[in-house]
Amino acid sequence: MGKKKIVKKGKKPHKNQPTSKKYSKYQIEGDKIKRTLKFCPRCGPGVFLMSSKGRLYCGKCHYTEFSSEGKKA
Repeated sequence: MGKKKIVKKGKKPHKNQPTSKKYSKYQIEGDKIKRTLKFCPRCGPGVFLMSSKGRLYCGKCHYTEFSSEGKKA
């Protein structure tokens, strides 16, 4: 019988991760910071609502707000 080959495991190669998108949810106007999206009324400050085809949606608690602009059928 032949001997089994032992493969040594080294360090994993470094992979670049995409940058966080939290900076796209705020806008700087002079000395003040302005939020571009609404907060979820159930979850409170810190949880933003996603804007999609005529509705606002919270991915954490599944709260949904429909806007009248999306109903153009």
